[in-house]
Amino acid sequence: MPRFSANLSMLFGEHDFLDRFDAAARAGFKGVEYIGPYDHAPEVVAARLKKNGLAQVLFNLPVGDWAKGERGIAVLPDRVPEFRQGIARAIAYAQALGCPQVNCLAGIAPAGVDRRVLEDVFAENLAFAAEKLEQAGIRLLIEPINTRDIPGFFLNYSDQALALIDRVGSKNLFLQYDIYHMQIMEGDLARKIEANLSRIAHIQLADNPGRHEPGTGEINYPFLYDHIDRIGYSGWIGAEYKPKAGTEAGLGWFRDLAGQGSAAA
Repeated sequence: MPRFSANLSMLFGEHDFLDRFDAAARAGFKGVEYIGPYDHAPEVVAARLKKNGLAQVLFNLPVGDWAKGERGIAVLPDRVPEFRQGIARAIAYAQALGCPQVNCLAGIAPAGVDRRVLEDVFAENLAFAAEKLEQAGIRLLIEPINTRDIPGFFLNYSDQALALIDRVGSKNLFLQYDIYHMQIMEGDLARKIEANLSRIAHIQLADNPGRHEPGTGEINYPFLYDHIDRIGYSGWIGAEYKPKAGTEAGLGWFRDLAGQGSAAA
């Protein structure tokens, strides 16, 4: 079965952030991911990873002011210097945490700016970031997100993301495929994943509607797990969902899979 990482920005929210590493390990997860580690010194986060034998699977480049509603700054023409300064910070954290890949959230398109201008800014920022990260041995990912959860988000479809990757032309730029977001925006999940397997560096999941645990909605996750195994996906799948009734209470799906073999390995 696939390997699952716990997204600590959504799971185990009943604990302080650093204590979520301990909770994830107790639950059987072997990997973790989250929005970003930047509120804590890298050595502090690294110590929690080491203590619990956890792999740092993924985090995002600096996203701007999350509390004020920013969801990335990569498309914003007036934030290019800030975006590029954030690359060095992300590299320092990734190296300290042993993290092999980082995700770039595009951001919300500002009103009144031509989308072609925003795409030019995004492409130039991605080219810059992909090169710097490649020099450090770190993969760069981009993630399409649905327009219901984040209205105005710039990147919404897998084909849109793949076209942008083609435009940038870097061998160090990959797709992060979130099953929940793509179920809402385009469906055809199994075929899309298989057709673009070589370009997908990370997968995330939640069920729809509600963005809750697998098994609470319309997505046929048992089928997808088998399909992902069959086509040879070897990366992690991030559990990035909103627990319906507390994290521990909703981990039956994970425990069932772990009992079958390698879900937590």
